[in-house]
Amino acid sequence: MLLLITDTSGRNGIVAVARALQAGKQDQIQILESVPLAGGTFSAQLVPQIAALLEKHGLSKSQIDAFVVVSGPGSFTGLRVGLAAIKALAEILQKPIVPVSFLEVVARAAGIDGRIIALLDAGRGQLYSGEYEISGARAQLIQEHLIAREALPDLSRAVAISTPDATLAGLSREAGLRTFELKAIPPEIIAVLGWSKLCDGEIASPEQLDANYVRRSDQIFGTPSSATPQPSTSKP
Repeated sequence: MLLLITDTSGRNGIVAVARALQAGKQDQIQILESVPLAGGTFSAQLVPQIAALLEKHGLSKSQIDAFVVVSGPGSFTGLRVGLAAIKALAEILQKPIVPVSFLEVVARAAGIDGRIIALLDAGRGQLYSGEYEISGARAQLIQEHLIAREALPDLSRAVAISTPDATLAGLSREAGLRTFELKAIPPEIIAVLGWSKLCDGEIASPEQLDANYVRRSDQIFGTPSSATPQPSTSKP
């Protein structure tokens, strides 16, 4: 089974092609190639890079069996561009979409079991927190929400903090928390997570696919967020 993987949730993104080597085996994933996308170029580069990647490996778009897409949290523009492209391709090809939360990807990237909290900088003195109970290949979502940066020491209930942000990693260590600072997130983690969800039937149609924006109300109304962090109802 051929998977096309995209992530346009952050400053930089990726496009990757992966193959599931054995049906039903969630860890049997081979990344054929991953291509980075520079920030600010998603709208111009995403579709051409997908086409070039498939051509390089002698593949056609009709051979894609499913789309694995990071649905956020992230910036409005990046997610809108990335998800719109995948929606269009999935609609044309009539193939399923597998949305994955970047917070779950970050939590899994710590590589350990237990209560893991993934952290991303949400700006305005806030952090986007994703709390998961991880056991082997399984991860149970506890909650994803915005928290105040000052609340970071309260996360001591977690076995560890996982974050790709060096500043947050430093603050977490200062708070006495076991911390995994991710220098890079391998596309294999996104691919394995997407394949696992696909095997479990956790898919979305183009109409159902929705982005997990950091502050949905800001994007709709263009107004400052409340000083009190509000919980997110978005799901990975």
